[in-house]
Amino acid sequence: MEIERKFLVTSLPLNLSLFPYRSIEQGYLCTDPVIRIRRDNEKYELTYKSKGLMSRQEYNLPLCEEAYHHLLSKIDGRLIKKTRYMIPAENSITIELDIFEDGLSPLVLAEVEFPDEESALSFVPPEWFGEDVTFSGEYHNSSLSQKK
Repeated sequence: MEIERKFLVTSLPLNLSLFPYRSIEQGYLCTDPVIRIRRDNEKYELTYKSKGLMSRQEYNLPLCEEAYHHLLSKIDGRLIKKTRYMIPAENSITIELDIFEDGLSPLVLAEVEFPDEESALSFVPPEWFGEDVTFSGEYHNSSLSQKK
């Protein structure tokens, strides 16, 4: 089960360069249900996500690089490219700050995953977070992949 809140970010934290980051690209073979392929640095995977906004089922399966590139030609919509910074927060929570590239730039989103819905609902975002878009499907990456 993935339990996640998502926020728009309009101003980046000043010390962003101090945090580890990963280069991610992902494409969608299907958006209903969500079936995604992803390259996360040198790790490749196929993901299925159920319907839902804050909470939904998620299953990840490993892919080899060759299978990823084979499936890449079959994606529907745009290939999403982003840099993801991993920023530690209170209570062993990690903020995943995504800075989107190409046609989705200058979009910046912060995603925070939680162990349960109670923790997610009681989370107080840092001041640099903007609008809470958790309950808007518009900011799911699967939806962003379909924008022109």
